[in-house]
Amino acid sequence: MAAKGSGRSLVIVESPTKVKTIAGYLGDGYVVESSRGHVRDLPTGAAEVPAKYKGEKWARTGIDVDNGFEPIYVVSPDKRATIRALKEALAGVDELLLATDDDREGEAIAWHLLEELKPKVPVRRMVFHEITASAIADAVAHPRDLDTDKVDAQETRRILDRLYGYEVSPVLWKKVMPRLSAGRVQSVATRLVVDRERERIAFRSASYWDLDAVLSTGTGAGGSDENSAEPRQFPARLTHVGASRVAQGRDFDDRGALKSSDDQLVHLDQQRAEALAATLREAVYAVTSVESRPYRRSPYAPFRTTTMQQEAGRKLGFTAQRAMSVAQDLYEGGYITYMRTDSVTLSDSAVRAARTQVTQLFGSDYLPDKPRVYANKAKGAQEAHEAIRPAGESFRTPAQTGLRGDQFRLYELIWMRTVASQMRDAEGQTVSVKINARPAQGEECTFAASGRTITFHGFLKAYVESRDDEGATDDQQTRLPQLSEGQGLTADEVTASGHETRPPARYTEPSLVAKLEELNIGRPSTYATIIRTITSRDYVFKRGSALVPTWLAFAVTRLLEEHFPRLVDYSFTARMEEVLDHVADGDAERVQVLSDFYFGAGDEEGLRRLVSELGDIDARQISTFPLGDLDSGIVARVGRYGTYVEDAEGKRASVPDDLPPDELTVERARELLAKPMGEERELGTDPDTGYPVVARNGRFGPYVTEVLPENVAKKEKPRTGSLFASMDIETVSLPEALRLMSLPRVVGTAADGTEITAQNGRYGPYLKKGTDSRSLTSEEQIFDITLEEAEQIYAQPKQRGRAAAKPPLKELGADPATGSPMVIKDGRFGPYVTDGETNATLRSTDSVEAITAERAAELLAEKRAKGPAPKKRAAKKTTAKKTTTKKSATKKAAAKAPATKTAKKSTAKKAASSTTG
Repeated sequence: MAAKGSGRSLVIVESPTKVKTIAGYLGDGYVVESSRGHVRDLPTGAAEVPAKYKGEKWARTGIDVDNGFEPIYVVSPDKRATIRALKEALAGVDELLLATDDDREGEAIAWHLLEELKPKVPVRRMVFHEITASAIADAVAHPRDLDTDKVDAQETRRILDRLYGYEVSPVLWKKVMPRLSAGRVQSVATRLVVDRERERIAFRSASYWDLDAVLSTGTGAGGSDENSAEPRQFPARLTHVGASRVAQGRDFDDRGALKSSDDQLVHLDQQRAEALAATLREAVYAVTSVESRPYRRSPYAPFRTTTMQQEAGRKLGFTAQRAMSVAQDLYEGGYITYMRTDSVTLSDSAVRAARTQVTQLFGSDYLPDKPRVYANKAKGAQEAHEAIRPAGESFRTPAQTGLRGDQFRLYELIWMRTVASQMRDAEGQTVSVKINARPAQGEECTFAASGRTITFHGFLKAYVESRDDEGATDDQQTRLPQLSEGQGLTADEVTASGHETRPPARYTEPSLVAKLEELNIGRPSTYATIIRTITSRDYVFKRGSALVPTWLAFAVTRLLEEHFPRLVDYSFTARMEEVLDHVADGDAERVQVLSDFYFGAGDEEGLRRLVSELGDIDARQISTFPLGDLDSGIVARVGRYGTYVEDAEGKRASVPDDLPPDELTVERARELLAKPMGEERELGTDPDTGYPVVARNGRFGPYVTEVLPENVAKKEKPRTGSLFASMDIETVSLPEALRLMSLPRVVGTAADGTEITAQNGRYGPYLKKGTDSRSLTSEEQIFDITLEEAEQIYAQPKQRGRAAAKPPLKELGADPATGSPMVIKDGRFGPYVTDGETNATLRSTDSVEAITAERAAELLAEKRAKGPAPKKRAAKKTTAKKTTTKKSATKKAAAKAPATKTAKKSTAKKAASSTTG
């Protein structure tokens, strides 16, 4: 490290993966280090609260609500080594450049670094939106001051979320289930998914019939004239019988009834539809009108965060989290611009680069006369750097990048979208035709046909957007023959077909992201985390790509709607985002916003009063959902150990975890009740406890467990035991079940005083002595092995791993990012996925049996994005230091170099609004 006065600068970035690239661009005059994300945060538990605050009532939240909502910030144990390393690096330089991301989060990280490092050298903010040589050089040449308004906005958001979670979650623990969580945005996102499922439960389908015809101009024997590419046959659909319009799916409401009782609407049933088809096969057809209109479609705007997540989901099958993880890799590798943005604008250099590639790849005919300019339409758009696009002043084609797997696919998507945004419109013609059908008997009928011909593809040569719903895409064409008014036609086919209306589609990740953005709930950069949270909390599970709420989510949502209605109100949550935008713009004061939210403003109650004046909450009623009409007497109920159905006589049956709520009908519930305990088998009663013992099929295989009554203390957990491979759920006996539930079995105490136990794990029987585990050869050894035999096993040298090298638990194919084979292995801390270079532990919500190749690739991508874990050092005991500071003085002063501190600017900011709701 160079001595002080050497003219060197310390540059601190967030991610360790940026360090090498940026250091290479900056050269010898700079030292580049990483903060590895946030360096400090609110305390996560009582152990992290500094000693001086231990007796304070507010210390559990880390926020002094009675003194300006002043937070306690602490450096987490895993970041202490990072802070020490940064201080050492700072000691040998003459300037500090804070190069964290140019958004609210990055601005807050920069401020926290200042608070912890306390630099005595000039400090400036260095910002860039792509990691290229020119962008880094420009960032060094044009540093700026710290944006304290952004810092305030991020801190306000963090405190709002902490207060919401810490005040509301305990209510869920008491009234629904322990260890649940509530969140300002996650609870609203969960409500969206629950509301959609409620619509599906209430939905009643309607049947309707319609007629489709294949008509022909009669020229030629086939479908087209052999001397012309023009078709002779074309499809048409019945629209009117006489003057009455034929009812279609859109004419029925969610209860299966026609929306209108208009006599001019005819609802065809099977009998009438088939009778009509028979008469219309012999009808006389003639064209009554032909309407032709020009077709024009303009290109889509370049990607911003949400549109990229949606298209990556539709086209590539990525989850929102996976899309953001891959995009982070591309950004840090210098391939794309910053991926957290609300903006659709392109820089002048990017427009020039895109237009150059249009000419090179498609020709000058595809280049519009003037560059296209896109305006932001997102409500409350902020942190708008530039749209997501290929990095640099000239774009590399996907083939020129050398990328592979997920990175190649996402880069190609971004590149195509960016280039297409600077291409000419697609042009063509749309044609609408009406046709009269006159049968020999009965009313005249009307058929309609439409077609589209694209005469110039324009931007569609490069990019076509996908859709969540079914329907025609922008590049789809339907050609019609040349038709004229009065022209006669013949019917080659007339077919009657029946249909049923369908319930509203469940959200997928792309459509949920689109809905959250439409409602202005949360920030685009947080959507991936929100979806990951509600799935990991067992509020939502996936069926294919659809997001399905659990009954637990129904119970939590009901409690919040009935007792905290404002906190899960869509418009209130959106207004909170607007208020946070005001704080970021310097138009609202942090303390006023927090005070309005927590203490209330005007006629609106604050969070503290809502929590303290809840009144009686009937926990049983909150978690009980009648099925069908009230006469059925069957309910679904969320219990401590899962959801079950119960009839009027008190008979119960477990509900399978993967059964969607809209499929739990009265009929399905009766099927479950027909089997004792649903998918369970009663084995008898434990003579010692009096509790029933049952055998169940669980997520990880068959097991036995005791059923605790509802009045048992919540801290008491039922004893369970997995069935041996030699056992069967239909034949296992009560004595066998009691033996299984007694595990682990104490074999004895070894000569060194350590207890040895025998137990059955997910991957087979084993011995455990302290932290040393040894595999057993058979499950029966668990009950039969003696202390002497166990000590003989431990006397043998331990082979690599837990025992002998084990084969993979599962093989998943090649990792799309590296091309290496992915396998699931059994590690010291549980199963993990590896491609030979990167290891990623499976989450609690993952199972070896159910994990897919896509999920495994996602876990590996997340692990790579985090970079290598910092080496741990022995922590020295230190006296608790005061970790909070009054930002009224320091935060504003931090915007300038410490050597030339200025007086705090006026705090007379505009009020955000009279209320935060």
